[in-house]
Amino acid sequence: MFLFCDEREKIRMETFATIKVSIVLRPVKVNMEPKDRIQSKARELFLRYGIRSVSMDDIASQLGMSKKTIYHSFADKDELVAAVMNNEVTQIHHDCELCKRDAKDAVDEIFITMHRLYDQFTQLNPMVLYDIEKFHPRAFETFRKMKEEYLMEIIAHNLERGIREELYREDVNVELMSRYRVETIMIPFYITASSPSKFNPIIVTTEIMEHFLYGLATLKGHKLITKYKEELLKKKVYEITHKK
Repeated sequence: MFLFCDEREKIRMETFATIKVSIVLRPVKVNMEPKDRIQSKARELFLRYGIRSVSMDDIASQLGMSKKTIYHSFADKDELVAAVMNNEVTQIHHDCELCKRDAKDAVDEIFITMHRLYDQFTQLNPMVLYDIEKFHPRAFETFRKMKEEYLMEIIAHNLERGIREELYREDVNVELMSRYRVETIMIPFYITASSPSKFNPIIVTTEIMEHFLYGLATLKGHKLITKYKEELLKKKVYEITHKK
């Protein structure tokens, strides 16, 4: 994927395999309200094991509370999944705005986004979105609306910014490429769900993102992509070699 020698490629692959998983292992605070504790623990278990594999009994057991307490806050599992999805969408909005705010340029915005995705995908069960789509239509509709409306807007904004900065080609069809990128978001989940032992969602996502980015880039943008890739690799190698 990255255009380096074999040894650096090996380091890169090892790096991706050992990235921190803060988003998955977010601690459940004891002083949280019961409803918030339930959602937080459910989210952690759903991301780790998939939604269908986690029962209300599992969540209650992990929290040390009765199922009756959970059902006092949520009528059923579908309502709990919908609540978790609503929180995720809110967090995605927040993260995307931070990426836009902190990025030095359009290409940097993509790399910041990719870095955040690494943290999210490291221990993400690829069956999560499949489970939502098949068994929890209300939650999936929330995700679909966010993907096709908000993410379309975010991607279009990045494309327009990159064109202004002369990092993306001026002949890029913003609406078409925004739609294309939105439709490819689900591909890593479908691929890794069908062949989990063969494909890693981080690597699949990065391959797709880089393919998309290089297709947009001008010569100026291409040089910047190479620069940011080098910086990202060095950062990851540093994190591994200095890990306590």
